[in-house]
Amino acid sequence: MASLLFRAAAISSPFSISAKAYTLGRLARRTLSPIRSMASSAADERFQKVQIQRDDTVFDAYVVGKENAPGIVVLQEWWGVDFEVKNHALKISQMGPGYRALIPDLYRGKVGLDVAEAQHLMEGLDWPGAIKDIHASVKWLKANGSPKVGVTGFCMGGALSIASGVLVPEIDAVVAFYGTPSSELADPSKSKAPVQAHFGELDSFVGFSDITAAKALQEKLNSSGVPFEVHIYPGLSHAFMNTSPEGVQRRKTMGSKDEDYAAVDLAWSCFESWMSKHLRSA
Repeated sequence: MASLLFRAAAISSPFSISAKAYTLGRLARRTLSPIRSMASSAADERFQKVQIQRDDTVFDAYVVGKENAPGIVVLQEWWGVDFEVKNHALKISQMGPGYRALIPDLYRGKVGLDVAEAQHLMEGLDWPGAIKDIHASVKWLKANGSPKVGVTGFCMGGALSIASGVLVPEIDAVVAFYGTPSSELADPSKSKAPVQAHFGELDSFVGFSDITAAKALQEKLNSSGVPFEVHIYPGLSHAFMNTSPEGVQRRKTMGSKDEDYAAVDLAWSCFESWMSKHLRSA
């Protein structure tokens, strides 16, 4: 039912959203420049752009993969819908017999090209509104042929994934990478969906994705009554799943020089097993 793999942890309560943004913001190296819109690339041709309605708002989403397959909503890091989250969605769509992966554009076309821009975008995010986007994305997938739908995300998206498992009853499974929600947004002890979570042992974002946050999440999930796993990878820091050349270089500019492709493969294997178990079973 539950799994926690870690080396040392002291309990720490998660930061509020504003405090997390402050912690991440200390990474900024230069003055905020104008935010760019997302540029198209050859890889984008593999995605279908759709528009999803929620309340009185319409937002863009990017879909790839097998129709009528189980669906997975893939949530962005604080950068926005960029090359890396699309890399993840493409990989997910090709796992096993195939999934239909959908990326909702939570930033409405904006992408941060440096740390300061990404911080600015995350600080400005309407987090309850993002949960509504996720809810609408799940409903869109189920209305368009996906019998079951999971949610996954990275960094900011990881926190939103866990929160959506609490707040969106239609979600059938969650896999979160290095992120936990603030107590103001959601209490993981009230999760309605099975949760698997992944963290780097050396992650330095205290209270958000470090080992103390992983331990706190494990304790809350332990009282939730849902199946869960919490995995911590020795010697790895934040965003270790980003293995594209551009992603590796970006991590290095932020001070993360660790690379462990065996650990990344293990994490993807755990992801695939979890989603298959909860999205493909009757």
